[in-house]
Amino acid sequence: MQADIEMVKALLDGGRKVVVLTGAGVSAESGVPTFRGNDGLWKSHRPEDLARPDAFAMNPELVWEFYNWRRELIGKCEPNPAHQALAEMERHIPNFLLITQNVDGLHAQAGSRKLIEMHGSLWQVRCTSCSHSREDRAELPAMPECPDCGHLLRPGVVWFGEPLIPGVLKVAIAQISSAEVFISVGTSNMVQPAASFYQLAKDHGAVTVEVNLEPTSNTGFMDFALHGKAGDILPELVTGLSK
Repeated sequence: MQADIEMVKALLDGGRKVVVLTGAGVSAESGVPTFRGNDGLWKSHRPEDLARPDAFAMNPELVWEFYNWRRELIGKCEPNPAHQALAEMERHIPNFLLITQNVDGLHAQAGSRKLIEMHGSLWQVRCTSCSHSREDRAELPAMPECPDCGHLLRPGVVWFGEPLIPGVLKVAIAQISSAEVFISVGTSNMVQPAASFYQLAKDHGAVTVEVNLEPTSNTGFMDFALHGKAGDILPELVTGLSK
């Protein structure tokens, strides 16, 4: 694998446009639950059943209890070496974009600025009635109310069954279509629309790289597959990059 790492480093050091997609595997290395396997339940509820607009409509207090628990848990997590390496990669590569499926805010905390949070952020709240929206890392009440109109606030994330934030997908597709190197990190590439991004990049001529703890269903289609902890592999990729 070391030979492949060196070849990918050479690609990153060549002034090419680089787009990186990250998923839950990156956050898992910071202790953020993935809600798969042994982490698959919260108080006997499947998180996928709570992260839905109809669940919020039926029982907003339960949904907010879940999200306040997640905020408290993730607030104790810190960016890991993978987050830090991606922030460093941005500083070395002028034409760089990071797209994340994660909502924990750890990329921004690590210093990433050329960043698209496809599914929003746990630290954003928005009103269910008016246009009020803000970042809020303070402890929230059980049923937080909008300071502008008094209606209930909701987490500023994209739930199952909801469209992405307007314009986000269009920008992501445009950037991936013009990428020369596309790196998928810590994602199984099974959730649409992100699951199609590697193929989109490949169809437009990009070199595709997978960084994941274990092989995925897309491994055989990637130009490079680097398997292991992202926190080990990504720091190697940025070591020695020119500015």
